[in-house]
Amino acid sequence: MNTPYQDPAVIQSVLATTKYIAVVGHSPKPQRPSYQVAKFMRQQGYVVYPVHPAAKEIDGQPCYATLADVPGPIDVVNVFRRSEFLPGILDEILSLDTMATGKCLWTQLDIYDEAVAQKAMATGWQVVMDACIKIEWQRHQI
Repeated sequence: MNTPYQDPAVIQSVLATTKYIAVVGHSPKPQRPSYQVAKFMRQQGYVVYPVHPAAKEIDGQPCYATLADVPGPIDVVNVFRRSEFLPGILDEILSLDTMATGKCLWTQLDIYDEAVAQKAMATGWQVVMDACIKIEWQRHQI
């Protein structure tokens, strides 16, 4: 699916200015895409916070049950949960006060919700939807 939320200029800007990524739905299983993408982004120098309610630790790193539990700033919330979970995730995001200046809601491949995108943008967020952050990093050679 090609969405209006895959603007190459927005993607490049977000990737170039981001330091902190919270990965919602970060699996502790190495064979899962969320694990592989998060590991890749760590290898590129990003600070990646795993967010998964059932995991205590992933690769020796603390895992946080909710976004509110993340102890540091967050530039990008990268979502690996199905589209139907996006309204609740956005509500949680908007209740946070730890967001850094970049503020981007990024959903992985096949995860899309027009109403969520519009609401996020109306509150000053950048939005990238239905795009893999790893693939986009490789494409843009950040």
